[in-house]
Amino acid sequence: MTGAKITHFETHDVRFPTSLSGDGTDAMNTDCDYSSAYITLYTSSSLVGHGMTFTIGRGNEIVCQAIKEVASRLVGRDTEQLFANMGAAWDHLLADPQLRWIGPEKGVIHIATGAVNNALWDMYARARSKPLWKLVVDMSPEELVSATAFRYITDAITREEALAMLKEKEAGKKDREAKVKELGYPAYVTSAGWLGYSDEKVARLTKEAVSAGFNHFKMKVGSNAASDLRRGKIIRSIIDDPQYLPPGSSGHLGPSVEGKNAGPTGAVLMIDANQVWDVPQAIEYVKSLEEIKPWFIEEPTAPDDILGHAAIRSALKPHGIGVATGEHAHNRMIFKQLLQAQAIDVCQIDSCRLAGVSEVLSVLLMAAKFGVPVCPHAGGVGLCEYVIHLSLIDYIAVSGTMERNVLEFVDHLHEHFLYPCSINSRGRYNVPTNAAEGYSIEMHKNSIAEYEWPNGSYWVEAKGTK
Repeated sequence: MTGAKITHFETHDVRFPTSLSGDGTDAMNTDCDYSSAYITLYTSSSLVGHGMTFTIGRGNEIVCQAIKEVASRLVGRDTEQLFANMGAAWDHLLADPQLRWIGPEKGVIHIATGAVNNALWDMYARARSKPLWKLVVDMSPEELVSATAFRYITDAITREEALAMLKEKEAGKKDREAKVKELGYPAYVTSAGWLGYSDEKVARLTKEAVSAGFNHFKMKVGSNAASDLRRGKIIRSIIDDPQYLPPGSSGHLGPSVEGKNAGPTGAVLMIDANQVWDVPQAIEYVKSLEEIKPWFIEEPTAPDDILGHAAIRSALKPHGIGVATGEHAHNRMIFKQLLQAQAIDVCQIDSCRLAGVSEVLSVLLMAAKFGVPVCPHAGGVGLCEYVIHLSLIDYIAVSGTMERNVLEFVDHLHEHFLYPCSINSRGRYNVPTNAAEGYSIEMHKNSIAEYEWPNGSYWVEAKGTK
């Protein structure tokens, strides 16, 4: 079967001035302008594909340049031949020996590949008139395995093991799909806990999140232990108090919050240090926050330090605090080692730090084999739109469970997308159902025109006022 040919592509450096409001601030990243290194693939037909990688401002132009180098490998290729084996298509994107040298499979070249691979998957889903998650869960186990990146991880999971796992879950897919469409996918909120917010804003946003149905909350920590403890107590005083629950709600007690240090209403608090500590420092700092009963500490140290994470997990386990990481784990091999070393309690994939859907699938499969829940990172522009698809794939086709899982939600910048994600009254993600939306990452043209760096209308006006 032959299809349209990929003819050309466009890239856009889109930056939003979130540093003005303190959105996205944490102990490491104190000045964040949420940004999108954005690509559209065009074909000889009307079929297109959109993708992006997230950054926080300066350097976004470097990623856009790398995207151009990677995407050029797809020009002239037949779309149906690419769709027939997305694992082989992923291998092709990574196979340029000179580009590979400046990775390999990490850094700018890898996240650029993520944008391109995501755009190809978006195109594939649009060609089949399905949302991305539906395209993947409708695949046979054999098709899904062939779409997955397996190089360098067969010491942790083989194709044969993955195939057996997927076949085991095959019978229940329809029931799980119906269930998640009815209930929504569990979410947690980060928007209340940014480090740059005042205590009053933290309290107000926390109350709003509780009333919206959320029962998992995350706050940023790491700049000052006394301040973190104070802010944590403010959040705990609200989320543990039944008076702030939605009318008719008695909280979220049950198996989904067991072992998560949940309070009397079933509310769960997580903390995130964004890599600021050395290993011994992380252990002592987190122990000092034991009073606010965190479920886990996220990114306690350097994201590549597998043994460091294992040491932190071992030291904090007697205190009932787990370890999570993954938003800066730059490829499937890092996740492989984190899982093999029993270094994490929660696996946090990033939709475009990894090199697109094909590599994400490999991590979902490994996490399912090791019995570690996947709670994706989504703190950034476009990431919530992306990751609901990945969590649906995990639940329906791979792990078969969403009992322990929660997917990050931040209430920022969704208005810039044609198919924005949404949350229901129970604090859960709604399932994307529009047949035209693909991977849900298509951006409004007027948003690109306004916020493209450096000549978008917003940035031209901003420079004129300085």
